[in-house]
Amino acid sequence: MKIEQIKVFVSCPGRNFVTVKVITDEGVYGLGDATVNGREMAVVAYLEEHVVPCLINRDPHQIEDIWQYLYKGVYWRRGPITMAAIAAIDMALWDIKGKVAGLPVYQLLGGKSREGITAYGHANGETMTETLDNLGKFIEQGFKAVRLQCAIPGLGGTYGTLGDKKDYFELQSDRPLPPEQPWSTSKYMNFIPELFKQARERYGYEIQLVHDVHSRLTPIESAHLGKLLEPFNLMFLEDASAADNQDGYQIIRNHTTTPLAIGEIFNTVWDAKDLIVNQTIDYLRTAITHGGGITPMKKMADFAAMYNVRMAPHGAPDLSPICHAAHAHFNLWAPNFGVQEFIGFGTAKLNSVFSHPLSFDNGYIHLEDKPGLGVEYNEEEGLKHAYKRSYLPVTRLEDGTLWYW
Repeated sequence: MKIEQIKVFVSCPGRNFVTVKVITDEGVYGLGDATVNGREMAVVAYLEEHVVPCLINRDPHQIEDIWQYLYKGVYWRRGPITMAAIAAIDMALWDIKGKVAGLPVYQLLGGKSREGITAYGHANGETMTETLDNLGKFIEQGFKAVRLQCAIPGLGGTYGTLGDKKDYFELQSDRPLPPEQPWSTSKYMNFIPELFKQARERYGYEIQLVHDVHSRLTPIESAHLGKLLEPFNLMFLEDASAADNQDGYQIIRNHTTTPLAIGEIFNTVWDAKDLIVNQTIDYLRTAITHGGGITPMKKMADFAAMYNVRMAPHGAPDLSPICHAAHAHFNLWAPNFGVQEFIGFGTAKLNSVFSHPLSFDNGYIHLEDKPGLGVEYNEEEGLKHAYKRSYLPVTRLEDGTLWYW
């Protein structure tokens, strides 16, 4: 068996997605997700100009060697564009291997470690009351864990809430440029502990709660927030601070016992190595699409397990159903799986382009047994949804200083 052709598709059934299809000379094909939100076409160019020509006529079963070839053989290693391109190829090759073997990918990884995949949903709101009402709705749906994000009074737009417009695409429909949102650390710090206090008073402590800071605090500010949230027993505080300087997480760890999660913008294990070894985090949130594929994520999970770090893959709506399915296979296998971020199964438009083997019931994601990843991409339907240039927002402090979004 040889790789005969590799196609790259870009479609926008609600969000932009970059899909890779690796086709063999025996007609078996595999799919991968190469989406980097806001930089999609950079990945397309990387694939079409630099990756695809190198893989024609190679044996698709040599997954490890091809991964090493695309990573070590480039010299210019790492980075989101490179690793998303590698990830898409890697997912597609695992998909092919599963189809040839007649087995779902999780069986090739070593089989199941659990029957269901614990998922957490997003309860958002423009007011504290709306957010808490939405939390109640998630509890009624059977969720065992829920993330709480609420608009901060006095700030016009906050991460996780977008006022009357619920999609970043809507903010860029006339002239695609990064939307700008204001930020005030003091207003945020004065508000968030009360949100969780009221959540516990209203719903008790059985439901697991999560909050995403989105890297907007310095380490000592994050330490203070973690301390304030300790009485409310969070499952974890996500992206408390940027981890460009990983030593900053030692400051946070020294001051709070609130569990910490990070990693959705990490691309390799080296981004997390010190955080894992020093045990300054509890959950690693790297996504398969952005972390180089299933091959390195399996190794990352094994490494993290030695330091009691659990896997909690990023599950944003800018990852395609191919990535979500890959996460499901990975999560079923990973002995140190923790929880999966879950934003639902998309719209009718999205599901007309992608079909997937996932379902949700009583707090758990379930995976239908199909060979490979179990996802199909409708090329004809994808052509109906043209790419639309768009960006994620940026944040400025109230004095105009650019800050972390």
